Amino acid sequence: MTAAPTPSPSPLRSGIGITALGAYVPERMVPNTYFEAHLDTTAEWIESRSGIRERRFAAPDQTTSTLGLLAVRDLLAHRPGALKDVDSVICATSSPDAMFPSTAALIAREVGLGGAAAMDLSVACSGFVYALSVAYGLVAGGVARNVLVVGAEVMSRVVDPDDRSTAILFGDGAGAVVVGPVPDGYGFQAFELGADAAGGPSLFLRGVAPQLPGGTPMGAYLTQNGREVFKFAVRMLGDCADAAMRRAGLPDSAIDWLIPHQANVRIIEAAVQRLGLPLSRTVVNLDRYGNTSSASVPLALAEGVRDGRVQDGQQLVLAGFGGGLSWGAAAMKWWGGASE
Repeated sequence: MTAAPTPSPSPLRSGIGITALGAYVPERMVPNTYFEAHLDTTAEWIESRSGIRERRFAAPDQTTSTLGLLAVRDLLAHRPGALKDVDSVICATSSPDAMFPSTAALIAREVGLGGAAAMDLSVACSGFVYALSVAYGLVAGGVARNVLVVGAEVMSRVVDPDDRSTAILFGDGAGAVVVGPVPDGYGFQAFELGADAAGGPSLFLRGVAPQLPGGTPMGAYLTQNGREVFKFAVRMLGDCADAAMRRAGLPDSAIDWLIPHQANVRIIEAAVQRLGLPLSRTVVNLDRYGNTSSASVPLALAEGVRDGRVQDGQQLVLAGFGGGLSWGAAAMKWWGGASE
């Protein structure tokens, strides 16, 4: 698979960042022991291989737009006026309610943003970081004043419950942020994005075609070659975070917090080693939520901010990897006003 290109420093325009954030996970907690009854596995094996102890599953009457809506309501509970000047909505998801209307439009209507520009973005587990880059571009280019970005998934509905290689890994959840003007010196500094469809047969979810170009057949559920995805992710999570920092003209040692996609604790450990950081400077919650795809980065960010670890002025890197195969990282200086 193609390696990420070597970037030259190209910091973005200062003063555009995250101004509010929210999160939601379903009430139903599913422990590893749940899978012991119908899969050839044990709770101890799952945790030792992935770092996951439990995950959340959506209720039967909840969909991706439901979870996204609840994340936005959580955002509003903390910042009641956060949507006042929002005129665009992006939802990163691999499990949309429908191909159209977009999940973004469904959420927008429920939160009083009917008529705003709305679109879904599908880049699997890299989707939230990609969506942040699009939101940044809309604001920087004067197309939008503020953008509501949601990462929401009901992954429990797209995995085969009888497939040990995927059923044990994924969970459901949602996170939401508003991207807009922040004080100068804060906000996004650089993005590093990429994808290589040569790795597509290693991780895919069927749409309308019966097979991928090249002949890989696709069934009804998400399919993953865990060994190949692991090898890709171990290299790419650290590499794309490093590339984003270099684009920002900063050393990896300047990172205060790595906010990574939550897929496997061994992947995260390899990334921090690549970056020369201790694991203690990484927000990890996959032990409680599993892999929530495009929801994992905003869920981890919200947790780090709300428990006080992420502070005003700290250097963050948000990084994701996944289906495509794709990767994405964002370097940013955190504005503490988003959590006031």
